[in-house]
Amino acid sequence: MCSGPASAPSFVLTLVCGVLYPLAVTGIAQLAMPGKANGSEVTDASGKVVGSELIGQTYHLPLKDGEETAEPDLRWFQPRPSNGLGTNSVNTQYSIILSGATNRSGDNADLIKWVTDAKAAVIKDNSTAGYQVRPSDVPADAVTSSGSGLDPHISPEYAKLQVHRVAERNKLTVAQVDELVAAHTDGRVLGFIGEPRVNVLKLNIALKALVAKG
Repeated sequence: MCSGPASAPSFVLTLVCGVLYPLAVTGIAQLAMPGKANGSEVTDASGKVVGSELIGQTYHLPLKDGEETAEPDLRWFQPRPSNGLGTNSVNTQYSIILSGATNRSGDNADLIKWVTDAKAAVIKDNSTAGYQVRPSDVPADAVTSSGSGLDPHISPEYAKLQVHRVAERNKLTVAQVDELVAAHTDGRVLGFIGEPRVNVLKLNIALKALVAKG
């Protein structure tokens, strides 16, 4: 008998909180900041959406028979190491498998081995006939993942370390690739918050466009 009056508040709250409020917030977001509201999508030179500027991507070669881990595609700038990044190329979609850090302590034997192996790989992969990477050249972000494992940025130091290898693999000059890195290096927020950084996806999109120009 009393179900009508008793259900009225629930109906009103459902209408306001479940319909009107989400519609209002979505509408304001689409009007005020459509790019961010839609996931900070990044497009390539053709206008195709190739990812988000907030989520990192990996650049690997296709797995060969018998391989468990894909080799990095050394034509491209490589991101921070992470088990959370799905495989991808510059013009394909990607899937996130997981996010998070290893949560291992600094003296953990497995972590020490991973970092040591990663450092050796960075030195090997980025050394060219005319440029030898030294152990002291390798920055921390080249061999460690971020807290989320999905960081889209690398340090300018890590980007510059890759310049000679990227130039050689793509038949570009070092000066051309250096200029590309400089153009895609973002400074500290407001001049003092955070650290300078390079968005790897945006950098690789620009690299792809530069290579296409010949």
